Amino acid sequence: MRTELNYKHLRYFWAVAREGSVTRAAERLGMSVQTVSGQISRLEQAFGQALFNQQGRNLVLTEAGRAALSYAERIFLLGEELSDILRDDALDKTIRLTAGISDVVPKTVSYHLLEPALQMEERVRLVCREAGFDELLTELTLHRLDVVLADRPALSTQSQFESHLLSRCPVNIYGTKDLCRQYRDGFPHSLAGAPLLLPTRDNILRGQVENWLETLNLRVQVVGEFEDGALLKTFGGQGFGLFPAPSFASADITGHFAVDIVGPVDGVFEHYWAIANRKKLQHRAVEAICNTALYAS
Repeated sequence: MRTELNYKHLRYFWAVAREGSVTRAAERLGMSVQTVSGQISRLEQAFGQALFNQQGRNLVLTEAGRAALSYAERIFLLGEELSDILRDDALDKTIRLTAGISDVVPKTVSYHLLEPALQMEERVRLVCREAGFDELLTELTLHRLDVVLADRPALSTQSQFESHLLSRCPVNIYGTKDLCRQYRDGFPHSLAGAPLLLPTRDNILRGQVENWLETLNLRVQVVGEFEDGALLKTFGGQGFGLFPAPSFASADITGHFAVDIVGPVDGVFEHYWAIANRKKLQHRAVEAICNTALYAS
């Protein structure tokens, strides 16, 4: 028979693990050392696992203790968030929107995709989490997210999700002024042998750019591959190489990274999607995002 978790005991464990000492934890909790020590023993009995080992005067977490601490951190962090939310006098007038943003979606594009929700008459409390596509869909399945912004839709077999195309955006090649002067004339054939920075191979844009170059029978020098788009642009801004990026954010890219447009990547587009659980489409902020096509061509 499973023993129900005693959250008071778990909080005492959490305090001891953070302080590294029963004595210091007891002082912080305003309790006696004996009481705290006894509650930890009861928790260990309930789990059937030792959570600490004694090493000299110090307590060291066991493997079970490390696992318990990981969960305790999340449990009590969520409790603090809940307290903050419920203390908000404007809670009844606030819409909470938790958005997962795929790590391949540029930061400036993310803002524009979320902007329709932020412009609603109701007050929106926005929480953004960035991760890989598969991880975000798992979080969406568990209803920990309201919407996911990504460069691809959910698979057709994932019928619990509904995908909405928000943007079909042309792609440009960007570079510093020196590189623009060198490669703009005769573009795109001038790119033969040019230094190019590309996303890593799991990025959809990478495959599209390589196909475009192959169609033109162009060979370039790939001098850098990056998982993080902002890091790619930073290296591009330092003149390390030319790089592809969506025209959606061209003003932000040219202004922030001190680069210019060399030329368009004809026939190549970045697509940005909003993915939600079907029932979440009743969420007004999610509906505002899904119902707004920001750029199409």
